[in-house]
Amino acid sequence: MPRIARRTLFRAAAASALLPAMALAQPAVGKPSRATTLRIAPGTGLTALDPIWTPIGITTGHAYHVFDTLFAIDKAQAAKPQMAEGFETSDDGRTCTIRLRAGLMFHDGTPVLARDAIASISRWSRRDAFGSLMAAATDAMEAVDDRTLRLRFRRPFRRVPDALAHPVANACFVMPERLAMTDPMTQVTEMVGSGPYRFLADEFVPGTRAAYARFAGYVPRDEAADYASGGKRAYFERIELGAIPDAATAAAALRAGEVDWWEIAPTDLLPVLAHAPGVVVAKADPFISALRFNCIQKPFDNAALRHAVLTAVDQTDYMAAIAGSDGRNWRTCYAMFGCGLPHVRELGADLMKPPRDLAAAKAAVAAADYKGETVVILNPTDAPAITPHGEITADLLRRLGMKVDLQDRDSGTVGQRRVNRGPVDQNGWSIFHINTPNIAIANPALDFYIRGQGPTGWFGWYRSEAMERIAEQWLDATTEAETDAAFDAAQRLAFAEAPIVPLGAYDVFTAYRADLTGVIPAKSIYPWNVRRG
Repeated sequence: MPRIARRTLFRAAAASALLPAMALAQPAVGKPSRATTLRIAPGTGLTALDPIWTPIGITTGHAYHVFDTLFAIDKAQAAKPQMAEGFETSDDGRTCTIRLRAGLMFHDGTPVLARDAIASISRWSRRDAFGSLMAAATDAMEAVDDRTLRLRFRRPFRRVPDALAHPVANACFVMPERLAMTDPMTQVTEMVGSGPYRFLADEFVPGTRAAYARFAGYVPRDEAADYASGGKRAYFERIELGAIPDAATAAAALRAGEVDWWEIAPTDLLPVLAHAPGVVVAKADPFISALRFNCIQKPFDNAALRHAVLTAVDQTDYMAAIAGSDGRNWRTCYAMFGCGLPHVRELGADLMKPPRDLAAAKAAVAAADYKGETVVILNPTDAPAITPHGEITADLLRRLGMKVDLQDRDSGTVGQRRVNRGPVDQNGWSIFHINTPNIAIANPALDFYIRGQGPTGWFGWYRSEAMERIAEQWLDATTEAETDAAFDAAQRLAFAEAPIVPLGAYDVFTAYRADLTGVIPAKSIYPWNVRRG
């Protein structure tokens, strides 16, 4: 067994020995029954609750307990009606009418109405990349009656279900109108949705613990659950999210049955978990890693400097650090979209494929007029699939002659810090790293990594009117050739101006107790369809 596996196993066994004592220390009175409670160890602690305000993965996973969406994608990534009973698009593509399912109810006992959906779409569209394109094309949204909403467009827009169905990075969750009227730059903290579980606010400890109770008023669709779509049947009376920052301790808790489901199992622990009695390891969605620049503050407001850094990156350094040196669970991906998806070619191979020429990259940094500004890298210490990236980037930039300040923080702090648009001497930032599933950046409208929305776009605030025109070209494409051309154009521009640096693709694994059935391995924690036995 490799040294790291032996060491991890020893730590896990030691931690496991402590778990029974820890469990006995809990008060017995009122303790939830294991038979009716699903205990989940999320990848990171939950701190922010509003899934529109932030696209952080744990917040999206939390939101799937509490909220529902008008449309949702199935395993084949096809958009299906979810809260919607159905929809109709006019022949000219300029009107879309959506009919809500009967019996939809919020957790506060009020019915879900068309005006709630309209307010939710409006708020979502101001934070989401795809939503912004839909909003720009929208002439009006109106409630025809309590269950019917109509969207009228200035020009043909035939991708309403696709826009409203995408499952991550600001998914379009429906809130009551009174909450959805909140400015999207302000967090909503009152969690009232119409999803299968109610948020228990009095049990929430930010970064540590969250709990949910089954919502008796939820009416699932008739069909079976299919990824994020279909019948979302809640079989547990209660769900608990309990963050366990140390991976060895989390693994030990899963092996001992103190935790039912570990959202993300690190690669170095897979051999231990795969041979653990009573544990199932399953592959979830493939992920893409990226380095994100702050495009509005020095020094990376300079596209030439960003491009110089891109040419110095060796993806194998980043992937081996998080997914194993043997290469079984990762691959290089010299594209701005997920490799293997339709229409995606690796157009960055000539720029990024090894061997690197660090001397040439260092000369390019100097030629880009870098003046010694401090580069602040935000690095989450509790995210094993990201933490090494900060260290690798810091080392690389120093070798390129740059002044670096690597700031280690927990994920919650990084998530809140990156909204700061100020310079580094005002608590701003220069670089952070992110991992996201292929499906989150699957087309030129959805790919928030490279969309050019500027101040209304994703953290880093890359502005490019040319990129926005390319996204619109993709929306209007009617042939395979036009679609291919839009994908290629988006990639060529993104590699030239480098709002991000792609770092490679890797497999993500989830692990759970063998007595659970119906687990849907996905990017987010999907709490439906899961039962014990």
